[in-house]
Amino acid sequence: MKLFKIEENDANQRLDKFLKKLFPRATRGLLFKFNRKDKIKVKFDGSEWKFRKRDNEYKLQIWDEIKIHLSDNDFEELTKAEEEVVKLSKEDSFNKNDIVFEDADLFIINKQPGMNVHPGDHKTKETNVIAIVQDYLWDKLNSLTFKPSLIHRIDRDTSWILMIGKKKDILMKLVNDLKDHKKVKKTYYAVVLWKLPKKRWTIKDKLLRIENAKNENKVQISDKGLTAISHYKLLKEHILQTKEWVLIFSEVEIEIETGRMHQIRVHMASIGNPILWDKAYWDKKLNSYLERNFWLKRQALHAWKIEFFHYGRDRVLNLEARIKEDLVDFINKIKK
Repeated sequence: MKLFKIEENDANQRLDKFLKKLFPRATRGLLFKFNRKDKIKVKFDGSEWKFRKRDNEYKLQIWDEIKIHLSDNDFEELTKAEEEVVKLSKEDSFNKNDIVFEDADLFIINKQPGMNVHPGDHKTKETNVIAIVQDYLWDKLNSLTFKPSLIHRIDRDTSWILMIGKKKDILMKLVNDLKDHKKVKKTYYAVVLWKLPKKRWTIKDKLLRIENAKNENKVQISDKGLTAISHYKLLKEHILQTKEWVLIFSEVEIEIETGRMHQIRVHMASIGNPILWDKAYWDKKLNSYLERNFWLKRQALHAWKIEFFHYGRDRVLNLEARIKEDLVDFINKIKK
């Protein structure tokens, strides 16, 4: 027999859905059978404090208790996760220097470039952000069925201020806020090629996503596309003279009002200022040159700042993730 107490992250869900998360290997029919045969009983704050059978639709409340009458072997077998567990090495452990902000509700980090966000992204078994974060936060969790979850996603090759929800209600509110781009302000740092046409400009070209693209870019400028708005501001300009070229690199700050796929990359390329080392939207020959001479191996794009309303603290937060070392090193080298 096992006894569980329902806390905040497990409350406000149906009993059958809670059981399915607790027992990922159990079929829905088996869980209904457990309940029908009185193997699942709930103690709740009603007229009497006692364990009773509850309907599968019963919505769990904070401080409810659940008594489950199963053998230890059955319990262990049914609670095994369906997905393959990612085993972390010492090298994969979470770097505390990447923490931007943490409280009881949120865990916000500065994601390393080149790392998958979820297990199985890009069809690999490499270590991923969510596995490292959940491993790091394991001792701080007080939920039976809820694990810290990403509030938003990001490209593998972009460094990023990444938000992770530690409480289910906060997670859902911020997910909805991110869908309404007026509620969350996101600012990026990028290094682009060539001199910008203006020091400040707003790009409003519509973007069309091409499904199943093969010999063409996934996202293109098109009147048939969706509204996309990007504001950029020049920060600094650098000139590098080589045997082959005279190159101009521009550091820019970019604020987006919409969140279309590849929005910044396509918009900047469309005005003749592609982001450095962007595999899809600029020159491969220059990519190779930068990798050989400056060790730049990923697109020079960094999600830098974020402004949002923190529901747990009832106020707006403005956070900044330091620009990653590879981009800082690149700028320092071309200045010499």
